Amino acid sequence: MSNTKKHHIIPPQQEGKASDTDAKTTFDTTAKAKDFYEVAKQRLLHVNNWQKWAGAATASFQLTDAQGKDVDRTVQEGDYFKIDIPGPGPVTGNGYDWVHVETITKSSSGDTEQVAIQVRPASNPNNERKDVAHFFSDAASSSFIVKREGTTVTAAVHGRNEKPNTNTETLVDKARNATIASGAVAAFSKLQWKSLVNGLVKKE
Repeated sequence: MSNTKKHHIIPPQQEGKASDTDAKTTFDTTAKAKDFYEVAKQRLLHVNNWQKWAGAATASFQLTDAQGKDVDRTVQEGDYFKIDIPGPGPVTGNGYDWVHVETITKSSSGDTEQVAIQVRPASNPNNERKDVAHFFSDAASSSFIVKREGTTVTAAVHGRNEKPNTNTETLVDKARNATIASGAVAAFSKLQWKSLVNGLVKKE
């Protein structure tokens, strides 16, 4: 995990659609907020548990290493997320949508600290197909952030440059991706990410 003084890893919006989803919890003391930030940070870094925090009706996430082998640990740069969303998955992804973990950053400045994961749609590392196994093209990115500012802990997901992935080898995947991506930002993605950020900062 790299350290940086930059507080954001959100790419600029250039094409397609953008989405921003967040949730926050405020505490009566900074000490309590710092303690909870550590809890929320661990929830973010343990990707395999995301469905637990988002709810059973949402997508499930399986972390894999750079070779596509399932792993049960905190996320690392170079890993993949193997995502099982409701409905049919892409043929090239063996039924899953795949994203690659490009960067994980950790920063702190004054009374602010945050951890962020940036991922991008990717090909399936388990087969020889090179086309992107995701309903968005690889121009898209998702940034997952947990941040503490004073007594407030925030979880956020920022999607950028989201457009359908129609550059696939199979007609089935091309039709599937166009159908899903056309309503993903307004419907599924918004519900998915809202459920996740609410769960990441939920007090127990």
